[in-house]
Amino acid sequence: MSIYKKLFQQTAIYGLATVFPRMISFFLVPLYTDLLPKEEYGKVTVIFAYLIFFNVVLAYGMETAFFRFYNKETDKRNVVETSTVSIFWTSLAFLGIGLLFRNTLAVWSEIDVQYVTYTIWILVLDALVVIPFSKLRANQRPMFYAAIKIGNVSVNLLLNIFFLIVLPELATPNPDDFFSLLYFENFQIGYIFISNIIASLLTFIVLFPDYLKIKWHFDFDLWKRMMQYGLPILVAGIAFAINEQFDKILLGQLLPADVADAEVGIYAACYKLGLFMVLFRTAYTLGIEPFFFSHAASDNAKETYATVTKYFVIFGSFIMLGVIVFADLFKQLMIRDQSYWEAMKVVPLIILANFFLGIYTNLSVWYKLIDKTYIGAWISLVGAAVTLVLNFLLIPVMEQNGHNGYMGSAIATLAAYGSMMLLSYLLGRNQYPIPYDRKKIGAYLGLSIVFSCVSFYKFRENYFVGIALLVLFLYFIYHNEKDVLHKIIKRKEKLPAQPPKTEV
Repeated sequence: MSIYKKLFQQTAIYGLATVFPRMISFFLVPLYTDLLPKEEYGKVTVIFAYLIFFNVVLAYGMETAFFRFYNKETDKRNVVETSTVSIFWTSLAFLGIGLLFRNTLAVWSEIDVQYVTYTIWILVLDALVVIPFSKLRANQRPMFYAAIKIGNVSVNLLLNIFFLIVLPELATPNPDDFFSLLYFENFQIGYIFISNIIASLLTFIVLFPDYLKIKWHFDFDLWKRMMQYGLPILVAGIAFAINEQFDKILLGQLLPADVADAEVGIYAACYKLGLFMVLFRTAYTLGIEPFFFSHAASDNAKETYATVTKYFVIFGSFIMLGVIVFADLFKQLMIRDQSYWEAMKVVPLIILANFFLGIYTNLSVWYKLIDKTYIGAWISLVGAAVTLVLNFLLIPVMEQNGHNGYMGSAIATLAAYGSMMLLSYLLGRNQYPIPYDRKKIGAYLGLSIVFSCVSFYKFRENYFVGIALLVLFLYFIYHNEKDVLHKIIKRKEKLPAQPPKTEV
């Protein structure tokens, strides 16, 4: 098998394992919004935001450091054992400290203590499988890796369905009935986190043999070098988690207590409609990074990067316009409870923000190719600062002036990713100039934004206008790219016919 074919297959498998869990959100959003009041869904959203943030903290860059040193060091077993022991003891330390101070954490975060306890266990179980998962990838076992990842989210989904839909129907007034013993009224949030705990525990059990195979040797010198490498990754990860999740946390903290949970809930539900752009961005990123590095030494590398970025913008612009035109149809599939629809006005902002993040991924190639990844950490920190400052400023102002506070969070998200995109482009012009077709890229991006605003804010749910704008945008693409399309068609026509194969 050629190295490129093997790379493509592994990228596809890892991509499935990454994208599939995000797709599960399509099923969980209608499940949660159908069964949970806005206030309860808001509480779940805030807890999951903390989960994602502390997942980054508990891994503290060790996953990336593992890959670096596993490929660099001759004693690979030493790398496995040192990183495993490190994560194991820091996870246990977090478990002990977290459970000891769970009441304090509950008061500080304004989250029920039982949910804090569940969250601590989920975080620890997830941290304990970081290195076993990394080892699977390092040893090129993508099928086993994907099977466990997909199995985890599938178990979680099925348990959510069982606990939230099936169990209430099976429970009977008879106290001796098995299902009645499992059922508790008004415990929906608890069941959501129990489902996550069981899924994480099963994953840990599958990967637990890795802990039995090591000799628990710890190389302190190696660990220091791994930490020096991993800590900047931790900083960038924390900054990214702030950009992704802290708007929900701050929204819950800065709004009046009587409306905070409800506004977080409706904001988070409508925020999920941006998932279409997230899936496009994620799938693209998984495939494009190996491509960027594999073409770094070619003579026309910069021209290739410029072309790839232009076509990313073309496809992304069309996807953005399409999702925004049909956003009110998608909401009926994903968010059937109409009380959540109040926050639909944030949808165009969130989709555009995720599009900006995708463009930033393209523009960030320059600092990766010249081995200045620390610049990426600084750019992420700038984005995090924009997120925090604008949330603190805009949420109270929006609420006081008769607007919903979550509009401030949506604007902050858009500004954070937009500033990262712009900053990466401006810095890259001097460090690693790439001849982007700024005129066409600006035209596609600008026109799709204008059409999206016209469709959503002026002719919302008027699909005659929306579809006409989509067709007009397609024509604009064809008009600008017809020469390239014609060359592709002519090239295919000139290809010689393959002679029929004869069996020997």
